[in-house]
Amino acid sequence: MSEELVTCELACSDSAREPPGAPPGSDSTNMDREQPIFSVLSGGAKDRTTAAAAAVKAVEAVKGDTAVKSSGGGGGGGAAASPSATSDTESGIFSGECELCVEHESELDWFCGTEQKLICSHCAIVGPCHGHTVTPLATRVTAIRNELVDVCEKMQLQALRMERFIDQTLIVKEQKLQASASRAREQVLAQVSAAREALEEEEQRLLEEVQREEERVEQCLLTQRAHWSQALGNLSQTRSRLVHTLTHTPDAQLVTSVQDIVERVEEAEGVGEPCDTEQLNLSPGCSDSKLLRGLWATAVLLGPNAYGSSCLKFDGRTVSPLLSLSEDSCTLTFLPKKTRQSPLYDPARFDCWPNALSSLSVSSGTHSWMVDVGQCGAFKVGVCYASLERKGSGNDARLGYNTQSWVLSRYDGDYSFCHAGEKVPLQVVRTPKRIGVLLDWPSQTLLFYEPDSCTLLHCITQHFSAPLLLACAVTDRSITIIH
Repeated sequence: MSEELVTCELACSDSAREPPGAPPGSDSTNMDREQPIFSVLSGGAKDRTTAAAAAVKAVEAVKGDTAVKSSGGGGGGGAAASPSATSDTESGIFSGECELCVEHESELDWFCGTEQKLICSHCAIVGPCHGHTVTPLATRVTAIRNELVDVCEKMQLQALRMERFIDQTLIVKEQKLQASASRAREQVLAQVSAAREALEEEEQRLLEEVQREEERVEQCLLTQRAHWSQALGNLSQTRSRLVHTLTHTPDAQLVTSVQDIVERVEEAEGVGEPCDTEQLNLSPGCSDSKLLRGLWATAVLLGPNAYGSSCLKFDGRTVSPLLSLSEDSCTLTFLPKKTRQSPLYDPARFDCWPNALSSLSVSSGTHSWMVDVGQCGAFKVGVCYASLERKGSGNDARLGYNTQSWVLSRYDGDYSFCHAGEKVPLQVVRTPKRIGVLLDWPSQTLLFYEPDSCTLLHCITQHFSAPLLLACAVTDRSITIIH
């Protein structure tokens, strides 16, 4: 029987190296051992060679015990178990009494890798585990202990790395953190201070300019008032004399006084007619500042309330059949000819130009929109009146070519502002990925902005006589309203 067991052990020696539950192909002998600590774990008295020798000794003891049981019969199995248990304990592999196989009443000194349980030698040879992958228990325990040694070594190395990280890296980081935070605070304060100083200087300059313009207009008004008051007095006096001449002068004397009457009439007519001029109005340019306008646009378009109302979407009734509208009603896509369909007639729909209008109109307050133009090579973004013509291919329905629409346009790589058929070329340093539209109704200001570079593209002041809608057109790829 001993010969058969040894043969089985040799045949299963490869499997014995794998710990229970280890993935296929794992090998405990290949585990990383940067700093062996076996001597620490075993009190400095053993190493792996000693453990292996102890395992061999335990196996021989088990074999001898099995031979005794074979010669002495089943009745002496309980008494024969004590020497084996003592040998196992001395070898450092087992502790306590060994268990017996219920079926064969033999020591469970083998391990079945197939069923992952302890078995006796009879189970391995003629029992239910015949043909399974079996390993001597001592070999299995040695492999597991070796693997635990490797794991403990790795844990110790990991602990050393953690201690080094805590004692060295984190301390250095804490020291650097204070310096970095201090520099960041200084940078913020310096930038805010520079911006504040520039704003205060610009504020003072603009207020002084407004004051000078106000004084100029007041002086013009006083001069005009004095002039026309004097003219009014002279005219009243001349009229009174003429009325007196008309009512109190005898006919003969009236005929001879014609020349005097003509001179008085010419004097009255020479006063002229009063007329309103721009000189009597405060110039809008006195409060205009590129710096202030840019900061204002940045604050509105990139501040906490940026991108306007989340309810702003395209009105599907206005979308041209040349375009498709996304399910969320925020993206317009230009359609190739093959995929175009003929929607039902709607008086609000553009039937020729690739236009679409928003669902919400604006007639008060300050509003901003952000449109993602991405890689689109041909588009228009702006505002228009709701009364804009929707039908036909004429300029009345073409954005930027009538008096009812104001748009920023890109075509053939060129950017321009279009209104009433007139184009204002725009100098764009970098190709915008997003276009910001800012409408300030109180000041009647429409502004186009490139948020990524904080560049003001174009700004106009216009008297808007009716509510405005966001208006877009696209003939390449797609554009999207950003919320």
